[in-house]
Amino acid sequence: MTAAYHLFDTAVGRCAVVRRGAMIVRVLLPAACEETLRAKIARLCPGSIQAQPPAPIASVIGKIVALCRGEAQSFNEAPIDRAMIEPFAARVYAALDKIGFGETTTYGAIAEALGDKALARAVGAALGANPFPIVIPCHRVTAAGGAMGGFSAPGGAVTKRNLLEVEGAFAADKLPLFSA
Repeated sequence: MTAAYHLFDTAVGRCAVVRRGAMIVRVLLPAACEETLRAKIARLCPGSIQAQPPAPIASVIGKIVALCRGEAQSFNEAPIDRAMIEPFAARVYAALDKIGFGETTTYGAIAEALGDKALARAVGAALGANPFPIVIPCHRVTAAGGAMGGFSAPGGAVTKRNLLEVEGAFAADKLPLFSA
């Protein structure tokens, strides 16, 4: 089945959703320019075509746009294809579902919740491979002591910080985050 993609604008930049049939296979955050974003789509999903999304995927796109405007959203019903996600990463992503809008946690806290604090680096690797950023909110995970930590999306820690700022994670009653 040929993949199809849809480009859309958000408050943090132009994003994309790639789907096969009625299932989302990728969410891509803004790149330096649209040409770079299209090149990444072509590399990740060769032969994909630009097409209008079906209603359930259009709904997810609307939620991504709203979240990037600072509106809390739930992606629990998002039709994402989890078939290619490795079991450990699936456990990490399930833990992320519990981190709410405007909240953060640490790599170590997720590792500890999974039963072994020594898994913090493995948690980071799983987050770096997340094919569904925002929908699976890997941007809400920081390093110990409030350091920003890594972020594999274009723009790296700056994009992560922007998403956290949009969500209000820097409010006075929240842990301040600093780029490491």
